[in-house]
Amino acid sequence: MDRLRARAMDARRRARDQSDRGMTAAMGNACKPGRPRDAGDGIARWRLRVRGRVQGVGFRPFVYRRAAQYALAGWICNDASGVIMEVQGPSQALECLLAALYHEAPPLARVEHVEREERGIDPDALGFAIRPSTGGPINTGIAPDAALCEPCLSELFDPDNRRFRYPFINCAHCGPRYSIMTDMPYDRPNTAMSGFPLCPLCRAEYEDPADRRFHAEPIACAACGPRLALWDAGGRTQAAGDVMAAAWSLIQAGAIVAVKGIGGFHLMGDARNPAAVAALRQRKGRLDKPFAVLALNVVSLGDVARIDAPEGRLLAGADRPIVLVRKTSECEDHLGDVAPGLDRLGVMLPYTPVQYLLFHEARGRPPGTQWLHERHEALFVCTSANPGHEPLVTGNEEAVVRLAGLADAFVVHDRPIVSRCDDGVMRQDDGKATWLRCGRGQAPSRIRLPTAGPCVLGLGAMQKNTVCLTRGDEAFVSPHVGDLANRAAYHAFEGAIASLTRLLGVRPRAVACDLHPDYPSTRYAEQLAARQDIACVAVQHHHAHIAAVMAEHGLSDPVLGIALDGSGYGPGGEIWGGELLWLEGARFRRLGHLAPLALAGGDRAAREPWRMAAAALHALGRDADITRRFPGPAAAIVADMIARRINTPLTTSAGRLFDAAAGLLGVCLQEGYEGQAAMMLEGLAASAPAVPALAGGYSISDGGELTLVPALAALHPGVDPAIGAALFHATLSAGLAAWVGRAARDTGVHRVALAGGCFVNAILKKALCAALEAQGLTVYTAVRVPPNDAGLCLGQAWVAQQALNEGRVPCA
Repeated sequence: MDRLRARAMDARRRARDQSDRGMTAAMGNACKPGRPRDAGDGIARWRLRVRGRVQGVGFRPFVYRRAAQYALAGWICNDASGVIMEVQGPSQALECLLAALYHEAPPLARVEHVEREERGIDPDALGFAIRPSTGGPINTGIAPDAALCEPCLSELFDPDNRRFRYPFINCAHCGPRYSIMTDMPYDRPNTAMSGFPLCPLCRAEYEDPADRRFHAEPIACAACGPRLALWDAGGRTQAAGDVMAAAWSLIQAGAIVAVKGIGGFHLMGDARNPAAVAALRQRKGRLDKPFAVLALNVVSLGDVARIDAPEGRLLAGADRPIVLVRKTSECEDHLGDVAPGLDRLGVMLPYTPVQYLLFHEARGRPPGTQWLHERHEALFVCTSANPGHEPLVTGNEEAVVRLAGLADAFVVHDRPIVSRCDDGVMRQDDGKATWLRCGRGQAPSRIRLPTAGPCVLGLGAMQKNTVCLTRGDEAFVSPHVGDLANRAAYHAFEGAIASLTRLLGVRPRAVACDLHPDYPSTRYAEQLAARQDIACVAVQHHHAHIAAVMAEHGLSDPVLGIALDGSGYGPGGEIWGGELLWLEGARFRRLGHLAPLALAGGDRAAREPWRMAAAALHALGRDADITRRFPGPAAAIVADMIARRINTPLTTSAGRLFDAAAGLLGVCLQEGYEGQAAMMLEGLAASAPAVPALAGGYSISDGGELTLVPALAALHPGVDPAIGAALFHATLSAGLAAWVGRAARDTGVHRVALAGGCFVNAILKKALCAALEAQGLTVYTAVRVPPNDAGLCLGQAWVAQQALNEGRVPCA
């Protein structure tokens, strides 16, 4: 394969020395119709199998045009395994085509490898054709949804174009993919567009190899495609000459409008209108949790966010995630309570025609497209349309019921959403991107595993749930599902499993889950295993965190792993969360852990950081300070609970350690959402000058226990919160680095994987990576999947697959 790729690259370099016109003419002379073709003329015929993301991305039209350019004969078609073709012509032309497959494929395509087989010459071969798709065992990637491309944008705002302001414009290089797919291969009958027969003009474009919409499956226009409608809060259709004009008028007036997009509904309002933001917060019961902001372009965010070039590229990519960027000093003046108390703001750019049309209305419908690159004042709150912790709403009637009391009006359409896809969320620090949530445009993520094995279904945990399905040496991770705490979320979880298994065409031979017996995902795994008579593999939470990093980096040899998160079920039911592990294959060993702290009130302590501060004061022998630092009757009760060990289980959680630091500094005593205390602590640390680690701020026992209690003693009301936060981060990083360094010397293992939700923290990750690398250690972190619980399913599936390969688990 390497020789094949090298030959292709050499051919491409040779081709650069000639103009396309000269090359085409040369190839045409060698392949004139009617001329006998045989090996003596330098003619060859290849069968090429192309694997990767090559369906739904304009790949067949691309090959068709290259074949015409090089005067090649043959055919191409989709099948369940990807794309297959036979091409015949001069050997040099075939080499040039092969180079083009690797280096000139359409923007959404991902060519992983090309298999070549020599075929006998067909003396009658003339022309090149796209044949109908064929079936067979599915073995291809799934194309994610993509943002509207520049050519489609130009047409959308061209009054002379027949798709002028058509809200469902797309082509072979953009638009919905995964969210509308019902089956593979990716052809129109296997999508939500099957109910929209093409009009003659669209049919002509669809069948014209020279057209950008050649075999673009979601192709449509106003005459034959989906349509928008405006509904009031009760679901009654409203008379509106232009739906988007009416929606803009409502938002201008302070209304909250639920807008149906590609992967689900958004709740949208005027981000610069404090009353609208406050109303949305009150309706969603989301008093502190930040909202994301939708802007026309990067320059429109200049007064609220500081965006560097790498962040700008992330925002403008085809997947269009929400990117957490640094606020400006005047952000609060412009956006008020959109993201209170944090140093970062979640921002995104438009990716659907509907979103662009909303900005077009806000700008007064300017002509052309120049306005798309100019600063515009309008900023929209754009948050997932779901009540509480339920999954994203996708259906029209469902929206009216589930969003009752949340939305003042609905912008709906009649194209079904087959698979829900929430917006992805990421942040970038020092040029390195970290996913916090994988969603539309990025998932299902396809990850190449270091080894092949039986098909395994990984089911994740309770929070930030995603599911993973393996196929050979590939793993596919679903878009974000959410927290499995209610019936709607559980149904979405089942839907994600059904979607992946249907589109990938595989049947699991084992199912993997978390050790926690009460997680809905664990119970589902046990029931599925019993029903289908397959193996059920329970994987310890932090083992799965580190295994996910190993899987995506192809690590098979032993590694050391630091897993830092909120909590996870230990092998004996303990509450883990700050773990130093040794891992190889499906095995792990605990080498150490953070010093435990008391969870006063159990799970309630995770929502009230002052309780963790009280536990820290107890660990310091300062019980009397609990009632002085935290006045009120609850403080005395908590102090007594901790002293008498009543309803106070111990935890090694790093997340609770962050809570303790935040509580001691008075930064956050009560959380309004998960991770608030840690996020506020990080924001303060980022605003402080560089602070060295506290001398004697940590210690490591002979048994491998790392304690930060001495550092916590330095966090008291007399310390500036920003300095205290920076001191805590620096001391924790230094302690972790010393901890791992000692383990590396003891074990001889010099590769380290970092995982768990605490590694979303850029300050901690950067400092720890630098300290470990300074010791000569090689560090690996999550790249393709989030380091938090959203990556667990990948680690579970990989551990289970390794166990099956090692013969440690019976295989069905």
